[in-house]
Amino acid sequence: MTVVKMYPVRLGPADRDWLERVTRTGSHPVRMVTRAKILLALDESAGAPASRTVIGESVGACSMTVLAVARRLAELGGDVRAAVGRKKACRAPVEPKVTGDVEARVIAKACSEPPQGYQRWSLRLLEKHVKLDDQLPDLDHSTIGRILKGGPSART
Repeated sequence: MTVVKMYPVRLGPADRDWLERVTRTGSHPVRMVTRAKILLALDESAGAPASRTVIGESVGACSMTVLAVARRLAELGGDVRAAVGRKKACRAPVEPKVTGDVEARVIAKACSEPPQGYQRWSLRLLEKHVKLDDQLPDLDHSTIGRILKGGPSART
């Protein structure tokens, strides 16, 4: 009885050579090396591969990781370098509230004269006045503090 593989892996000589270089030379991330070892072990062109559990134990990964690497190679249409490398980070599904325009308006508000009866702006007072402004989204006082502090995290 033959077992039908869900995601068969067949590597060409150039792909196999590149994967062997990744596992043996240079400095590569550990996950990249592990994925390369998994693909080399799953390669059917070099003979019948072992089971997922045996391959997983030999490279130090679980059997589900072996399946995930084979699936990723199949989904990418056999692109070995993309299957071994990192995935692209997907963008957040929600756009950030703090844009350059919002940041500029909050800074301008903080640099203006405080309301009558106050000597200076506090973060909570700025929060109240930002909520009153229809052109600005509702921002928490901690977010306003991050905007005023500056730095790369304020403008994402």
